[in-house]
Parts: sequence; structure tokens; C-alpha cells
Amino acid sequence: MCAGCRGRDDKTGLIRIVARDGVGVIDPAQTASGRGVYLHPRVGCVDLAVKRRSLGRALRAEIDGPRTVEAIRTHLGAVT
Repeated sequence: MCAGCRGRDDKTGLIRIVARDGVGVIDPAQTASGRGVYLHPRVGCVDLAVKRRSLGRALRAEIDGPRTVEAIRTHLGAVT
């Protein structure tokens, strides 16, 4: 389930975010240790997740929203 739009999708249609040093980073292999949260690979879903603070809540960690959004947008820009 996407933490942004709350829509359901296959695991292959979502990206996994994990907390590293207070920033949410993408786990491309989806195998990093620790809690993970899933998002659709769309900027709108990322923005909604940060606005709702669902990333930090799901990861049970304090997440720096602007740095996380920047890291995810950079990754999404490289993929598309």
C-alpha cells in the first residue's frame, strides 16, 4: 500500500523507502534491513506522504521531509 495516496498496488509497482541518518532513502533492491514504507513512484504520492507525515510514522523515526523529498525526486528523475 502506498503511504501517500493509500492506493494498493503490487510490490513491483511501488518503491521502498527506509530511514538512514534521519533521511528517507530509496531501497532499490527492497532488501535493506529495518522498517520500510512503500510509495508509488510519483511525485504527488511523495508529497502527500510528507504532508501527512506518514513516512516518519510508518518508519517509526524522525524524518527530515525536505531532504527526503529531494532524495526521492532525484531518484525518480534518474529513473524516468
